Amino acid sequence: MGHVSNLSTEKLRSMNGHAAIGHVRYSTTGSSVFSNVQPLFANLPGGKIAVAHNGNLTNSKEIHDRLERTGSIFQTSNDSETILHLLAQPGYRDPKNRLQKALGELEGAFSFVFLNPDALYAARDWHGYRPLTLGKLEDSWVVASETTAYDLIRAKYVREIEPGEVLRIDKDGLTSSRIESEDPGKRAHCIFEHVYFARPDSLVFEKLVYNSRLESGKCLAREAPVDADIVVPVPDSGVVSAIGYSRESGLPLEMGFIRNHYIGRTFILPDQSDREAKVRLKLNVVPRILKGKRVVVVDDSIIRGNTSRSRVKFLRDAGAKEIHVRIACPPTRFPCYYGIDFPDPEQLIAHTSSIDEICRVIGADSLAYLSEDGLLDAVGGTRNTFCTACFSGNYAAKPKGGITKNQLE
Repeated sequence: MGHVSNLSTEKLRSMNGHAAIGHVRYSTTGSSVFSNVQPLFANLPGGKIAVAHNGNLTNSKEIHDRLERTGSIFQTSNDSETILHLLAQPGYRDPKNRLQKALGELEGAFSFVFLNPDALYAARDWHGYRPLTLGKLEDSWVVASETTAYDLIRAKYVREIEPGEVLRIDKDGLTSSRIESEDPGKRAHCIFEHVYFARPDSLVFEKLVYNSRLESGKCLAREAPVDADIVVPVPDSGVVSAIGYSRESGLPLEMGFIRNHYIGRTFILPDQSDREAKVRLKLNVVPRILKGKRVVVVDDSIIRGNTSRSRVKFLRDAGAKEIHVRIACPPTRFPCYYGIDFPDPEQLIAHTSSIDEICRVIGADSLAYLSEDGLLDAVGGTRNTFCTACFSGNYAAKPKGGITKNQLE
């Protein structure tokens, strides 16, 4: 449990072996408790195996219930354990293509890494929801969700793991195969990776996130101009979009918010009181920059609305004359079932409120969002390559009531 920074170098040096997998996912299915910590490990009839998973399986409850009826005993409340129980079934004990067959039963979003004594496997769902890439470090192969990881260890980015691909890495090199299920054809890369999740210095879905956010800010300035004095970004994920807005509009960029980098992301905190308490700790305002100014505030998204309301109040208290909020993505109206922690539509302010109503709730003088077409142009994609279901409600893989947080507690 905890952050990467909690893991000591001494602990890592004490680990022996020629291969390893690790995991930094926050919980979206299954609560944040020790039993759900990944990688998960199992001693199967065919040998030992460990697995780590990014994404959400939309048919996990269906498979979970079926396997429980035949005697499977689940140890966690997360959907990732499903694949281990499938591999334990008699029909998957033949070592030939067992993983490809088991993965073929899964629906929804998954980027998996598996480790057994002989090989490392990397696998990605046919839609390609979540990123997964291959790199090279001297004579070793490495796999990571974000290419920034390769920069940090001085590895070289090689390519994406393809949607539907199962890549085996062993002493003989690379062997690529395919999941044994029909390719649905439609790619559905998560566009929210470019909006919020990924670091701006990462290459995600073959495009630099920095460039996507820069273009989204420029497009937002064209779609929603405002007569103002300065552009103020909300750190950190709104900064690059604000740079784009500033360049396109000609308004100067000022850092009216200063972020405390010792505070984690408030978006992913499970409790609303925790989120509100940390907003003030996370961002401080600079009154001498803001007082008497007409301010354009550029942020990446509005999810529940509480954080945005707090930020607007901070600016008012600092003496801002006008506050115009500009959001570098469309309104988030629908729940995500593929690995982002907003599964309840009633918690999404844009699901129940119009843009004018949201503007009143957060206390801004005006509010505008980037259009869906504008965002797709910014990331260089189309509706046939990116998942925009959280904006449009058009899901590539229909949700089937997969196991949700606390459902099994």
